[in-house]
Amino acid sequence: MAQDLRGALVGFCNPLLDISAVVGDDLLAEYKLKANDAIMASPEHLPLFQLLIDKYDAKLLPGGSAQNTLRGAQLLLPTGSAVFFGAVGADENAAKLKEAADKANLRTNYMVNKDKPTGTCALLITGHNRSMVANLSAAETYSLEHVRDPENWKDIEAARFYYITGFFFAVSPETIQAVAQHALDQGKTFTMNLSAPFVAQFFTQLVEKTLPYIDVLFGNESEAIALAEGMKWAPEGAALGVNDVKWIAK
Repeated sequence: MAQDLRGALVGFCNPLLDISAVVGDDLLAEYKLKANDAIMASPEHLPLFQLLIDKYDAKLLPGGSAQNTLRGAQLLLPTGSAVFFGAVGADENAAKLKEAADKANLRTNYMVNKDKPTGTCALLITGHNRSMVANLSAAETYSLEHVRDPENWKDIEAARFYYITGFFFAVSPETIQAVAQHALDQGKTFTMNLSAPFVAQFFTQLVEKTLPYIDVLFGNESEAIALAEGMKWAPEGAALGVNDVKWIAK
């Protein structure tokens, strides 16, 4: 008998419309960006988004780390298995994100902010590298009140697996804590992604507070090293800033 997976996987992150373009190193230098990195946009980065549309052959793609992950997961799972939470504006870009999710049979439970536009993410491609600059806008307004609404909390109660990106620490750490506590109390599986080195560097206390709840933690080498540095982990006798990723994973 097939296992019932309806609503089994719930994810949280920032739903963003990606603006992707192949660029030169000169553009990275102009905006003081690294070739393979992920950052939040500062005021000086804001002209970059329209510049990519006006001057480069930019492609508009459905984005947001966890939303893309859940779209992929849903394509492999029975219809109705995954639900994504995040905040969008009441605009055309939000409609594009929902359309892409619908095509993958991913159910979205968006909090809609009528006062801010849907967030965007500039993807600057140089060779095999990708530099990401996120302008969260509406996405950064997601609140615990949305998921705590009884109709929305039903999705949390129905799920058995939870996936939240580290990017969400900048938006709603209260939501992360509430979902993590529910997973712990109910014996469910809570997973997170480190997402980018800056998460462990700038949200160290929040990461440390959440680590005991996490059953599976995803991350690449640079993110793992940033985590070890942020947590001040190091093998006995080793200098701070250990690069032994295998040791960190243990």
